[in-house]
Amino acid sequence: MTTSRRTLVTVLVAVLLGTLFTAAPAAAEGRARIYEGTIDGADYLVKVPKRWNGTLVLYSHGLYVDPWAPKQIMLSTRPETEAWLLDQGYALAASNYKGTFGHAIEEALTDQIALLDWFEANVGEPRRTVTSGMSMGAVISLKLAENNPGRFDGVLAQCGEYDAHGTWNSALDMLFALKTLLAPDADIDLVRPRDPAASKAALEAAVAEAQKTDAGRARIALAGALGTIPGWALAHEPEPTALADRLAHQAMWVAGAYLYGYGPDARPEIERRAGGNPSSNVGIDYRRQLARSTGLDLVRQAYRTGGVDLEADLDRLAEAPRISADPKAEAYMRHYTVARGTTPSPVLTTHTTGDGGAVAGQARWYGDQVRRNGDPALLRQTYVNRGGHCSFNAAEEIVLLRTLLSRVDTGRWPSTEPHRLTAAANALGDGYRLVPELFDPDGKEKPMPPSFTRFAPAPHPRPSR
Repeated sequence: MTTSRRTLVTVLVAVLLGTLFTAAPAAAEGRARIYEGTIDGADYLVKVPKRWNGTLVLYSHGLYVDPWAPKQIMLSTRPETEAWLLDQGYALAASNYKGTFGHAIEEALTDQIALLDWFEANVGEPRRTVTSGMSMGAVISLKLAENNPGRFDGVLAQCGEYDAHGTWNSALDMLFALKTLLAPDADIDLVRPRDPAASKAALEAAVAEAQKTDAGRARIALAGALGTIPGWALAHEPEPTALADRLAHQAMWVAGAYLYGYGPDARPEIERRAGGNPSSNVGIDYRRQLARSTGLDLVRQAYRTGGVDLEADLDRLAEAPRISADPKAEAYMRHYTVARGTTPSPVLTTHTTGDGGAVAGQARWYGDQVRRNGDPALLRQTYVNRGGHCSFNAAEEIVLLRTLLSRVDTGRWPSTEPHRLTAAANALGDGYRLVPELFDPDGKEKPMPPSFTRFAPAPHPRPSR
């Protein structure tokens, strides 16, 4: 299995950034009042059904990269969910954040509250307000509730990077391993890049060459294992079992998501926001990190097949000069991109088991933060047995929103047992089952049955705390 450059670019745009979702069906449009405008430079979209039930869902979108963005501001992760919510009487609102593109978490935390203020002044004060978000939008939704206690009655966090600063450190680990093992003499800047495009091209070429041999694929697997990247990427396919397929799926994540989404070409944007390089691998023991990784067995198999010495490669990583962070930039990321887990209102999270864009260990890490800093009784965490990042169908999203709203209304969680959630999602019918194949260049969608499951994620490999 190989991935073309076009596919890899699509991965960046679609897998991590949530840009393949089309506008909601027109059926609900005629039954809603639509408000569009700009608040302090941020475009917004609000839809209020004519028979509003008093509930507002404030949605936070994921990361957009210039020039790709949805034609319409997203109001839910799936367009069918938007239509269903409007039909059921829910009002929907979302800001596109100032500037629209990039890691605009700082702006989003201001712009979403400004939109909520606008809604209360111009539409009416909601009886209850919940916030929902996907990918980068999930940590935005959590931090909105944490920063503004009393303004949100619940949070639905989908496929989230709850410790986005930790993700940037984990990405540095993977790219550091690729450079050290595949292109040690190449002029590649992983941080503070002098020529971002040239550094990306050199690293891209090294990875492409490595994918031609068993030894090269083994080293890519080692890089992926440092980030606990799963060997499952395709939403429309079952989890692979053959070694070659698992390596190919994992390589899709490593090359497609991390080389493009967090590599030298992506660094200037986050470093500009943070005021320097926020990432560090000083003091990181990669031998120990691999030993803790769920990818250890995959790496061992790949190294045996490739006929290369794993211990020698780990020695090379141990000896390679480390990269330090700029303290002010690191502080910026900790402040804006890391959830605290204080649970001022009920929180429901969901993750696909085969997510390599925001690894499921992020959900485990967030649960740990809630146990330290919040109220575990206010948290429920769910998983969907599927590959891909944010590859949910509308039935799953709708059932989770209903579950959260039930908790808000009654003060008690309804059952979140996988079989009950799956049965409730199935009851919505075939029209809510489309799942995008985010690794497909054309963004194909396919009906797939709801698939909630029990799952115990591996630990987040590089937690910020």
